[in-house]
Amino acid sequence: MVPALSANILFALAAAASWGGGDFSGGMGVKAAGGTTAGALRVVLVAHASSLAVLVAILSLQHAAWPHGAPLAWGLVAGVTAGISLTAFYIALARGAMGGSAALSGLLAAAIPAAVSSVLEGVPAPLRIAGFVLALAAIWLIAAGPSPEAEHAVDGSEPSESSRMTLVLALVGGIGFGIYFVALRLANPLGLLEPVAVARAASLVTCALLLIVVSVRSTSAPRSQSPATRLTRMAVVWAMGVALLDTGGNLLFIAATRTGRLDIAAVLASLYPAGTILLAAWYLHERPTRRQLTGMAIAAAAVVMITI
Repeated sequence: MVPALSANILFALAAAASWGGGDFSGGMGVKAAGGTTAGALRVVLVAHASSLAVLVAILSLQHAAWPHGAPLAWGLVAGVTAGISLTAFYIALARGAMGGSAALSGLLAAAIPAAVSSVLEGVPAPLRIAGFVLALAAIWLIAAGPSPEAEHAVDGSEPSESSRMTLVLALVGGIGFGIYFVALRLANPLGLLEPVAVARAASLVTCALLLIVVSVRSTSAPRSQSPATRLTRMAVVWAMGVALLDTGGNLLFIAATRTGRLDIAAVLASLYPAGTILLAAWYLHERPTRRQLTGMAIAAAAVVMITI
């Protein structure tokens, strides 16, 4: 049990680091694409199409059988929720208006799989439950914070309207991520690469349909109300970063759920905002706040408690 538990924790922490980098790349990519819904969808489409092409090529060399049954259905569910939740989350990151809503998203992403795991795999030990609670507190401290952009909406709308929209984006992202974690765990019988390939195919279809709807609505709106969206060279470069880091995080998360409990994998992987903040500090010279640094220290303590 000890080696499997160690692998479970190490894979989950590696997934958090990889996802943190992927989210940073996604937010930067959407900014480069204009910060619009259409721009976010295009970034996700480029990233997921690139990763799907690589995964299909690898599976073809392995002569893998076509997936079927309930695991295939769960892989498709994972892809649909990933397409919707990633788009919502990247738009919020690009607007820089997440604040407490980003923390809400992270809490939902961790809490939903933890609850499902208690039903499927049994209630964890008391010390580990305390570690989960501490980790949730760390997620809140790391992700929540003051947001000047939330006070003044990008499109000139009232602050309350902007805050409500940010909250909706966070709820969609958090619930979607939580369902995504559970669906990937239930798609485990497909193997390591197959669940991600199926999810990527489903997310491509979902995002393509959403882009069609958004494009139709933008063409019918007055030109002054339709912000320009361009998939610039930098947006594509950042999308490639998403393809590498987000796909890597997915593979590491599946490996974590194949070697241990879902709740451990989901809670530890949900510490990904720390990676995004550290990358912003390095690349954008955004100094982490004292509250965020405290959250990271608490996260380290939570990891120790969960490990024990």
